[in-house]
This record gives sequence, C-alpha cells and structure tokens, in this order.
Amino acid sequence: MDITTIVGMIVCIVVVFFGIITGVDGFAGIPHFGDPPSVFITLGGSICCMMIQAKGFPEFINSFKSISIALKKKELNQADAIKNIIDLSNVARKEGLLALEEAANSIEDDFLKKGIMLIVDGTDPELVRNIMQTELDAVDTRHNEKIGFWANWGGMGPAWGMIGTLIGLVNMLYNMDDMSSIGPNMAVALLTTLYGSLLSNWICIPVSFKLKMKNDDEITMKQIMVEGLLSIQAGENPRVIEEKLKSFLSPGERENQGDDAQAGEAAAEGGEA
Repeated sequence: MDITTIVGMIVCIVVVFFGIITGVDGFAGIPHFGDPPSVFITLGGSICCMMIQAKGFPEFINSFKSISIALKKKELNQADAIKNIIDLSNVARKEGLLALEEAANSIEDDFLKKGIMLIVDGTDPELVRNIMQTELDAVDTRHNEKIGFWANWGGMGPAWGMIGTLIGLVNMLYNMDDMSSIGPNMAVALLTTLYGSLLSNWICIPVSFKLKMKNDDEITMKQIMVEGLLSIQAGENPRVIEEKLKSFLSPGERENQGDDAQAGEAAAEGGEA
C-alpha cells in the first residue's frame, strides 16, 4: 500500500474531526454533522452523473475500482530501467542482436519484451518506433480515462452540494412560519455543501492527481525503453545510450546513476578480445 496516500487521507479526516470537536458543543456536536438527506443528495446525485458520463456500467465500475491503483505502491525506478537497457546493449554489442531473444525470456515487462522481439525479428527501426508509440499512446489514453473520471467526480461533488444547499434554502423559505423546521432545513443546506467539498477535496481530486502522477511515471518509463531499444538496434555505444537515457532523469538521479555502462562495455570488449 502507498503509505503517503493512506496517511494523507486519514490525517485529512482527523483535521476535519478536530475542527468539529473544538466547537462550542465539543464531542456532543458530532451528530450535528450527520444528515442522511445531505449524503443522499450529494453522493447519490454525483454518482448518478458519473454513471451518465460513462460508456457503460462495466466502465463505470472499472473507473471506480481504479482508486486501488492510487492506494497501491508501485515502484517504477527509472534508473534501474536504464541499467537494464545498458545491460541489454552490452549483450547486443558482445553477442549480437539475436542474443537479445534469450535475454528477453527473463524480462517480466511485456512492453520491453515486445520491443526486444521486434528488434530480434529484424523489424525496421521506424516501424518499431511506430508500433511501440502506438501502444504507449493507447496506455496513456486508457489511464487518462480513469484520471478524468476522478477529476470530473471532483467537480460534481461541490456542484451537487450546491444543489442540496438550494433545496434546503427553498424548503426553509417555504416554512418560515414553522420555526422548528428552519434548523433542519438549514442543516441540509449547509451540510450538502460540506459533503460536496469533502468528496471533492478529500478523495476525488487527490486520487486524480495520484493517478496522473503514476501515469506520467509509467509513460516516462516506457519512453526510456523505446529510446533505449532503438539505440541498441542502431548499434550505439552503451556509454552513449546511457548518456542519452539519463536525460529522462533529474540531476540528483543522474549523479546516483552508476558506471554500469562503462563496466559492461569493458566486459564486452574483454570478451571480444
């Protein structure tokens, strides 16, 4: 699990809870913030709007389940990916491109394995780039659909909170003679706005940002693979490939990048000798 996401969500609700109990009524004021009609209007209305936007019910369910991606900790180490590419380039430099087929058997990443097999099959470099880029774009499109789901839901929450507020105000204004109804109607009016803001800023928008960050990391990782494989196919020096791929890293990560290319190249040259 992604501990930062979990802790962030917990602390957010703790902050809200702290704000409630520090009121005049203290812990006795907690029931004042629970109102089923407000929950029904805000949550039910926004969910129904998201169902309308979905292509179908299965897509709606899959988009909703994508929150699990935000909660999972998935390590995508770009420096390690570059090291793997350099290792492959040393194999190709020492034994030839056909030797990459055997190396591909130990690779778990389907995207990288697909690129290696295209190279082994002697596919034209431009065609390899087009095939890999097409798959990369398809992955990005699928991910952005999930990101858009949460971002749109984040906009629906406050909107339906405002709808609930208007309903509460209308009910209150129509029953001004009954003083006992003013309080409950005002509660609905205010709590729907609160619930809508919580839904948006506590869950939906942070989840959409988290998914976008993970998508950007994965796309960058795949771009590294594409550039690295094409460089291997072109027969470039492993040190040149490493310097090219380092451009994807931040300055700090570049400094931590080891001398694997130089060591691997030395081994390759030693084998050739």
